[in-house]
Amino acid sequence: MFPKNAWYVACTRNEFADKPLGRTICGEQVVFFCDAEGQVAAVEDFCPHRGAPLSLGFVRDGRLVCGYHGLVMGRDGKTCSMPCQRVQGFPAIRTYPVVERYGFVWIWVGDKGLADPAKIHHLPWAESSEWAYGGGLYHINCDYRLMIDNLMDLTHETYVHATSIGQQEIEDAVPATKVEGETVITSRRMHGIMPPPFWAAALRYNDLADDLPCDRWQICRFYPPSHVLIDVGVAHAGKGGYDADPRHKASSIVVDFVTPETETTHWYFWGMARNFKPNDLELTERIREGQGRIFSEDREMLERQQRNISAHPQRQLLKLNIDAGGVQARRIIDRAIASERATPPTP
Repeated sequence: MFPKNAWYVACTRNEFADKPLGRTICGEQVVFFCDAEGQVAAVEDFCPHRGAPLSLGFVRDGRLVCGYHGLVMGRDGKTCSMPCQRVQGFPAIRTYPVVERYGFVWIWVGDKGLADPAKIHHLPWAESSEWAYGGGLYHINCDYRLMIDNLMDLTHETYVHATSIGQQEIEDAVPATKVEGETVITSRRMHGIMPPPFWAAALRYNDLADDLPCDRWQICRFYPPSHVLIDVGVAHAGKGGYDADPRHKASSIVVDFVTPETETTHWYFWGMARNFKPNDLELTERIREGQGRIFSEDREMLERQQRNISAHPQRQLLKLNIDAGGVQARRIIDRAIASERATPPTP
């Protein structure tokens, strides 16, 4: 159901600052910790002695200590020691390639021989001092592909987010979808409309009038295996819309890293990157809180949707033209899965 030969966002370093972090990624139970050099390590969350989760232990001198009987495990998956026992002959447990980049820990849960860090999607805004980022993490009880569908079709904003970013003009604007290689792009553009509450506030944050007609855009980009980045914003009408000078617009990138946990649950790393007032930490937190409330509305809808689908597995979901972005994204995911199944693992 999910490609494994790909880089997924697994966590952030602060999640295991005090103790090991156990997390299931694409069905793989993994424990994250820092070794003696401060480098991130990821191994199977399974003690070879009695099968206890290593994430219930602690880190000492850069090694995992099992919280059940004190077995000590290195980042290479090999048993180092255990009080009063000879354990060096224990078989090694699985290790996973990990890379710390852009403030996230990325993991490769598939064929380790294919884990090239150069395949991690480049995020220019994360390397620029002219941009600020704020975000969070939700655990969502639904198939990760339902979240991708949700992000690639923003028609639902009119209804699910009626008090923040939704407005009638969204569903009145016909979306356009195209595929460029392995990237799916769905875009909507609205002209001469009044900004909804969230974007009216963003205009004020950027010292712009919030009571003038605006041009609004939503450009959703899906990148495999499951990332969606959305260019969003408003500009005073007649100033060029998406291409307007920064003096006349408020814009940002909605960042969505969707990481499968199981077939019906996933980790949702959400956030927003903006290129106005990047050093205003209070503004970053204010936007983050507002965005968090918006995404919590998505969570409720998607989890209830999953319950319905699970209760009626025989029913087929219908597709409309607004679903084109999600449909094309699923085709790319399906091709990746089929390719993995047809390719023998690297020796």
